[in-house]
Amino acid sequence: MNLQIWSVVPFILLLVAIAVLPLLAENWWHWNRNKAFVCFLLAAPTVFYLCHEEFNNNQPSLHALAHELAEYVSFILLLGALYTVVGGIVIFGDLEAKPLTNTLFLATGAAVANLIGTTGASVLLIRPVLRINRDRVNTRHLPVFFIFSVSNLAGLLTPLGDPPLFLGFLKGVPFEWTLGLWPQWLLANGIVLITFFVWDWLAYRKETQQSLKREHKHLRPLHVRGLSRNGWLLGGIVGAVLLQGQLDDPWSKIVSGTIMLFMAILSLALTDLRLRKANDFQWAPIVEVAILFLGIFITMTPALEILTARRDIFRLTEPWQFFWCTGGLSAFLDNAPTYLIFATMAARNQDLSILLTGKPPGLVDGPLVLQAISCGAVFMGAMTYIGNGPNFMVKAIADHAGYKTPSFFGYLGYALVVLIPIFVVVTLVFFVAW
Repeated sequence: MNLQIWSVVPFILLLVAIAVLPLLAENWWHWNRNKAFVCFLLAAPTVFYLCHEEFNNNQPSLHALAHELAEYVSFILLLGALYTVVGGIVIFGDLEAKPLTNTLFLATGAAVANLIGTTGASVLLIRPVLRINRDRVNTRHLPVFFIFSVSNLAGLLTPLGDPPLFLGFLKGVPFEWTLGLWPQWLLANGIVLITFFVWDWLAYRKETQQSLKREHKHLRPLHVRGLSRNGWLLGGIVGAVLLQGQLDDPWSKIVSGTIMLFMAILSLALTDLRLRKANDFQWAPIVEVAILFLGIFITMTPALEILTARRDIFRLTEPWQFFWCTGGLSAFLDNAPTYLIFATMAARNQDLSILLTGKPPGLVDGPLVLQAISCGAVFMGAMTYIGNGPNFMVKAIADHAGYKTPSFFGYLGYALVVLIPIFVVVTLVFFVAW
């Protein structure tokens, strides 16, 4: 498909709006209806242009749009189902919000994310982390590091962990192959957790006596409620994700999405409303994510199509090149299709399993290239709020809980300072031939 470069302008403007409007018009941007208005205003020209190309220039552009909308439906059904089911599981209690306690929560999330996905782990653990730290003052960094670790870097070890790896599984990468990425997972997550511990320790030392006294008044041992009814529903969602690998499209998405929706409805019907109230469960955060990502999925369609059509201009051969190109685009585009574009490019439009055979034509090392693509897509989705689905949801939950999360550019500043040096280390250790 030969789309014009200027067709990506609405996508760029939407990214600018997400970044700038919270700073210039915070009260106006707070309302989801205004977010919907901005998304409609920028998505409409994209839809009009794609219709024009389809009917006037015989370009299969509406097929591309339909594909992205189908991906969006699958994406939001998964996020919505996990948000609903996990919203019925309450971790009661309040521990002392010391750096070690917070670090252990993030480490737990880094492990759990590989079983229930970064989205499931994020929704399950973000509320107790916020609750434990509610009496502290210096907490601006907490949601940021939570997104770094639990919402992104954690999900590297299984196809269940992050959508790009699941796409790889559907395209021929064995389920157990990603377990071999444990050295990259351990190094990246280990450095993030150590950095977080030091950062949180310095922040904790600045807490006032008043905040520490308030914290001691609320201390309670932890216990979990709602797991007996929602735990098996959570397992049903994970099973629905796995089912996509066993059925042919389009039925895989239809059957999987139906199961997820059914699990969410059952959770709403079976969970005591008092548990959701105790969890401060609200629909506003997931509605915000649904609105913004609908605009993103529509407006990014030309960008993905242009990237796919012109992928040969990249002329990538080295693993480190694939790591940074895949990751750099994953920070602003959806990391799942970005993974697929570069993996398909490396496999020369064949099944991705060919990359595991040794040295496909034009590549230095097939398996290492696939490792680089996988790490780039998963890790660098943490660079912006829009790099991965859970990122914006964690921000929305934290905002509704009364936390002052960084702006789009503020978060990007954290990412540049903390994550870029880690990615350089990962590159030098794993993806450069010495």
